[in-house]
Amino acid sequence: MLSPHFRLVEFTKSQSALRLGLDNQPDSTAVQSLRTLCVEVLESVREHFKTPVVVNSGYRAKTVNRVIGGKPSSQHCAGEAADIEVPGIDNLTVYQWIAANCVFDQLILEFYTDGEPMSGWVHVSHVSPDANRGERLRIGKSGVRRD
Repeated sequence: MLSPHFRLVEFTKSQSALRLGLDNQPDSTAVQSLRTLCVEVLESVREHFKTPVVVNSGYRAKTVNRVIGGKPSSQHCAGEAADIEVPGIDNLTVYQWIAANCVFDQLILEFYTDGEPMSGWVHVSHVSPDANRGERLRIGKSGVRRD
């Protein structure tokens, strides 16, 4: 268990890793980063919305990240980031709640379409308490914009 409601397996599952026989297990430093992300952000989200948080993408070994076309600098590779959704809750609402109530490094509403509450997902990262940038972005087909 990384925290009361999150298990390591939720962050390491990867269809690409399974299909290609790649190892997607984090080292102890990445596990500690995942634990911090859960305790500092994801547990608060779960408590507020009173429902489980679904982790669509969590930890990515560098090989897995490369295979799926992730950026080499992705915080997923350090265990500092997760792409999440809260079933039944508009992803914009989740994004806005995290922005107003949590300390984070980067918060991105990705590929969300206005009027389609379950479109896209929320990317959130957390690093050491004194290094979080509080950066908010929206990424879509038309590019990136700061919030």
